[in-house]
Amino acid sequence: MASITLEHIWKRYPNGYEAVKDFNLDIEDKEFIIFVGPSGCGKSTTLRMVAGLEDISEGTLKIDGRVVNDEEPKDRDIAMVFQNYALYPHMKVYDNMAFGLRLRKVDEAKIKEAVNEVAEVLQLGKMLKRKPAELSGGQRQRVAMGRAMVRNPKVFLMDEPLSNLDAKLRVEMRAEIARLHERIGATIIYVTHDQTEAMTLGTRIVVMKDGIVQQVDTPQHLYNYPDNLFVASFIGSPQMNFFDAVVEKEDGRVRLNVSGDRFLLPERKGAELIEKNYVGKEVTVGIRPEDIYESEEGDGRDEYAFSSRINVYELLGAEVLLHFDYAGKSMTARVEPTTAARMGSTVRFAMDPEKIHVFDRESEAAVVH
Repeated sequence: MASITLEHIWKRYPNGYEAVKDFNLDIEDKEFIIFVGPSGCGKSTTLRMVAGLEDISEGTLKIDGRVVNDEEPKDRDIAMVFQNYALYPHMKVYDNMAFGLRLRKVDEAKIKEAVNEVAEVLQLGKMLKRKPAELSGGQRQRVAMGRAMVRNPKVFLMDEPLSNLDAKLRVEMRAEIARLHERIGATIIYVTHDQTEAMTLGTRIVVMKDGIVQQVDTPQHLYNYPDNLFVASFIGSPQMNFFDAVVEKEDGRVRLNVSGDRFLLPERKGAELIEKNYVGKEVTVGIRPEDIYESEEGDGRDEYAFSSRINVYELLGAEVLLHFDYAGKSMTARVEPTTAARMGSTVRFAMDPEKIHVFDRESEAAVVH
């Protein structure tokens, strides 16, 4: 397989629009890298520059240490799986999978061996004589992946390959792709706007916004230690709750004043805010829905408690989402399904102080985790 290096990559269009700005990333051999972000953030454009389908305006792209900026797509030894499968409707599954090898004048016996081997891996053996129209969406996507696999390329590029599938099939295909990566040890770059796909598939995730890389990290570290407000809000479902607060210091301890409620911070977090000169300043506070609990007086959480009326009650089987307003913001708590709370009831909540995130109001950069 292959390592990939992107050094100061830019994409500018003739009208002056910059789709990708100063993109830098080292991808190791056999890594599963996810590009994630909202529509228009530049993730697919970056993928297409790696594939050679878009020209690079500025910067250097290397595959296995070799500069490939000016190489044709066919010479880069990459394979791409598209959102719309891009199968030939008049060809049977076998011929769709064999097409790329036939273009390269590979011996027919070797083609047959390669196609049958990949078909076995993807459980397509019984479908080789069918045409795409006779297959389900999930089966067509497996054929598209199989067509890429038979070439045994250095790099697999996948551009939102599951977005056309229904929810159940997406879950199945996510597992299929994860198993595929484990089995063949390929270097994969995978583009998606679905942060659930990003969290479950990637060894590392590249979060993008407006053509700029916001953070590159492992899924768990990204979730627990977002670099800024955008990453914190984009990663996680339901998203992180945010509200405004003023940092106050009293008797050597730091509290967050939220509309008159004063939450005591752990000493480490308080010391960081003092050291970074945030006492007396307004900040944005973040807390994930699972880190807000139902609370009772005297349970030891009084320093972190507040009350609010439930606007929406959502039972999701194994959990309940309680939606409420607090400090002028809409918020969500993820609680046990045994909760007695219902729409219209007033609930006393408490936040886990160790899980509170503090962000700068102006730069939106993380200050304390």
